[in-house]
Amino acid sequence: MLLRSGQRFLLIGDSITDAGRFEDPEKVGFGYVRMFRDLCWSTYPDRKFEIVNRGVGGDTIRHLEMRWRRDVIAEKPDVLSVSIGVNDVWRQLQEPPNPEQVFLDEFEDAYRRLLMQTRNDVSCKLVLCEATVIGESREDAHNPIIDGYNACIARLAREFDALLVPMNRAFWRVIDADPERRWTTDGVHPMSNGHMLMALTLFQTLGGKV
Repeated sequence: MLLRSGQRFLLIGDSITDAGRFEDPEKVGFGYVRMFRDLCWSTYPDRKFEIVNRGVGGDTIRHLEMRWRRDVIAEKPDVLSVSIGVNDVWRQLQEPPNPEQVFLDEFEDAYRRLLMQTRNDVSCKLVLCEATVIGESREDAHNPIIDGYNACIARLAREFDALLVPMNRAFWRVIDADPERRWTTDGVHPMSNGHMLMALTLFQTLGGKV
């Protein structure tokens, strides 16, 4: 179980992680990072947890690499959660082609470099989150592409002895259970129930019991 007192958790990613952190006086945002923190605090009130949000809207793995030393290495977390991949995939089907798209081979190479750098420079537990959905339908052309990225993330989790958080599978479980219920505002950005689903999935993967 990683939810021990004194742990410093750093969560890095794109807009789903960001969730308004720059406008939030507490700087944790209004999404799953805040909900994860509140689950930790309310479930284990006797333990001290520090939750640091380093999400930035629009980020791909390239952007993470540009800011990794400042936003991860310098912060020296005890537990590092990485959630990335949606923008890398979403930009691949835009017209005209978006130069910020990141194909799978580049994604895997860059992600591996970041994990190697972290393993060499910081003593922390790695937690890799599956990329979530694009469109709440298995018919959306992006989702088969995301499957390949999530297979890559699973490989990296095994390679680096990281925990794998089944975020994508959690979304498909609830979508398949009730296709009429919405979990995102636009097919990508979670509504409050989607953020709660992510927070709970992360919490339980780290050993939390509710």
